[in-house]
Amino acid sequence: MSSQSFADLGVSRAVVRALSERGITEPFAIQKLVVADVLAGRDVLAQSPTGSGKTLAFGAPMVDLIEAEAPRPAALVLAPTRELVSQIVEEIRPLAHARALKIASVYGGVGIQKQARDAARAQIVVATPGRLEDLLDRGSFSLRRVELLVLDEADRMLDMGFKPAVDRIVGQCPGDRQTLFFSATLEGEAGRVARAYTGSGAVSHSHVPTQKRLDAIEHRFMSVAHEDKLEALVGELSSRDRDLALVFVRTKRGADRLVKRLSREGVEAVAMHGDKSQSQREKALARFESGRVDTLVATDVAARGIDVRDISHVINFDPPEDQDAYTHRIGRTARAGRTGVGITFVGMDNAVDVEKIAAKLQLHREFAASGAVVPRGGGGASRGGASRNGASRNGGGPKQVSGRGPKHGSGAPKHTSGGVRENRSRNGGGSSRNGSTNGGGRPSGSVVASAGGSRRRRGR
Repeated sequence: MSSQSFADLGVSRAVVRALSERGITEPFAIQKLVVADVLAGRDVLAQSPTGSGKTLAFGAPMVDLIEAEAPRPAALVLAPTRELVSQIVEEIRPLAHARALKIASVYGGVGIQKQARDAARAQIVVATPGRLEDLLDRGSFSLRRVELLVLDEADRMLDMGFKPAVDRIVGQCPGDRQTLFFSATLEGEAGRVARAYTGSGAVSHSHVPTQKRLDAIEHRFMSVAHEDKLEALVGELSSRDRDLALVFVRTKRGADRLVKRLSREGVEAVAMHGDKSQSQREKALARFESGRVDTLVATDVAARGIDVRDISHVINFDPPEDQDAYTHRIGRTARAGRTGVGITFVGMDNAVDVEKIAAKLQLHREFAASGAVVPRGGGGASRGGASRNGASRNGGGPKQVSGRGPKHGSGAPKHTSGGVRENRSRNGGGSSRNGSTNGGGRPSGSVVASAGGSRRRRGR
């Protein structure tokens, strides 16, 4: 049976051609679910995870619904971060041009005058709530003629405290507009807000990642003492078996500090967080995406909107706050049909919380293989599992990436003081990446950084 195309969904020839020129011919699951409803003028509530193709799910039909002669702006897209705004604009711009439409970005950290002029001339405005309110307060343009309103990653906007601003912005849009609400979850507050912003006839769609896509990510949990975390991270970044690595930390200061500590270990990295200027963030992302620097250290907020194809490893140096944050972080790898690795460091102070996250995501076995000691009520404590290294999952060995040289090493391999345990295997038995193993599949050092030779650039 032939696969469904964008043309089958009702997308215009001009937009189909623009998509085809970018090598996009077959819609992803979320696009198949919502495009026809958007083109039919319906309000849509869509639950879909990071990396699922949400931008084109609303972007492709949006440019077909807006006419070049429409009052400006005719469409408004709200997103939580500058990076996501930039990503949306870059992805939709070729489609907009194919329909003779202008698209403009609105976010803080850059000159406001030029943004105001560009936004006033554009049929489509993509904005963060804060800077958009600045322009509206200045009278730069009005939202009275907005025909289509999109809220992308709406759950994260709520988490970041943007609800009052979003309420005010939505209140300035016409009541008879079409509204599209995209979120990683439609439960709790996100669901209540979605229903408040959309009409009674809104249709809901939920795209849950298939087991095949979940299996494409190798989930590892490492029991790491606080004083051993840096060495454990260097060991992972020294692997031959990776491409680009995205490292998550909890705070902006922590991101800068970790970049400096990695530099002292011979690992070049760049940081991206909210205190960086827009120019600094764009330069850091460009260096990372091009591979000139293959490690990016970021906070959750700054990483929203990062859509880099070659991220093979996502490492939670500081663990995520909850299940949704874990999904958003790890979802930065295994995109476009590729495989990837997600690694989470687990300490005594957060083992209980990380275990709960793993349980909700049905990653019990992966967490257990870490051997993490989980404090229990009543004075006891239990290990996450009997297996320490090389616990199996579904047969087969870990993915190997060829042609990658040692990333770090000057002399003998480094060993931790025994404070690190890790589940290193997906789909197979125990494996040792460096050094010999002892009987139970445990490397002779808890974490071994690759040695021999200097860091080598990827051939890109």
